[in-house]
Formats: sequence, C-alpha cells, structure tokens
Amino acid sequence: MQCVKLQYTLEDSIKKSRFIGLLIPCLSESEASDSLKQCHLDHPNASHIVFAYRIKTANGFISRYNDAGEPSGTAGRPIFQHLEGKDLINVLLVVIRYFGGIKLGAGGLTRAYSNTAKRVIESAELNPYIERVKRRLTLDYKQLPTFEHQLKKLDGDIINQNFAEQIHLTIQLPKDNLMALSEVFSGLLAL
Repeated sequence: MQCVKLQYTLEDSIKKSRFIGLLIPCLSESEASDSLKQCHLDHPNASHIVFAYRIKTANGFISRYNDAGEPSGTAGRPIFQHLEGKDLINVLLVVIRYFGGIKLGAGGLTRAYSNTAKRVIESAELNPYIERVKRRLTLDYKQLPTFEHQLKKLDGDIINQNFAEQIHLTIQLPKDNLMALSEVFSGLLAL
C-alpha cells in the first residue's frame, strides 16, 4: 500500500475543456468530505467535480467515487481504478472539469478523466503506507528523558501530554515498532 503526504495538482487542456487533477491526503471520510467542499468553494464555476477516494479504517477500506453529472461510468470509476491500481490509500483524487464547448463523447470523457488521474498520480511522490498506533501511558518525571529518546528512535511522537504528579502521555508510533517500545518500557503502555 502507498500514500501521499502532500497535495499534488496537475492541469490539462483537452479539446478546449480544462481538466484539473488534485491528489489530496485524507485520513478519514470527514477529511475527504471537507476537502471536496473546499474544491467546490475554490471552483464554483466548474462544470463537474468528479472524485474518488480510498481510506483505510480499523474496519477495512472505505471507497467511494462519483461521476458528478457526467454520463454514468465515464468519470468516477475510471479515476478510482487508478487509486486501486497503484494501491493508494488515505487519499482523495479529484478531477475538476471546465467545459470548453466541444463534446468529447463517452470514450473521450473516460480517457480524459483517466489520463488526468493517471498523470497527477505520476507527478506525486508516493510513500509506503506505515500503519501507526496510539497508546496512552503514565511515566514518572525521571523516566521522561529516556522515554522520549527511545520514542524518537522508533519514529514515534508524543501527541498529548498532561503533567501532574506523574506524566500522562498519548503517543503515536509505527505499529511495527510498538513491540520494541514495550520491551524497553514493559508495563507502561496501555492497549
């Protein structure tokens, strides 16, 4: 599986129609929805805003695509197939069309949307997907420097901390590194 860390944009002109491809990282359906709303705000005069996304959740994959008013099967499905083909996850792929006055026909539409999607993916830096997990734990103050050093070595981050009699942390790190951290700090990680 692969993902992107940054947004990528590509623009193409096909028979006077303008096609804009956007590849946007999204970790949830609500993020994808928010990004789509932003696309509609940024392109209020677009003829069609076609999209597809694949998002990994704890319960499996959530996948959606939409033709956005184009003839059925000519837009959303072709761009979705590129996400599947590259095994891209946690990403929203949007192709925005400004109609230029020349009809492309069903085959032409499919090629235009598919090629724009393919080209924006090719322009992106694809990264291997690394599943990350969150854990909560409590430390004594004297344990914190050693813990922070070990967490950094394992590509982890502290995402929340609360200082009281003891330090209450929420951390995030690659799932494959959880066992190594647990071995060093046995009994501290809440599952």
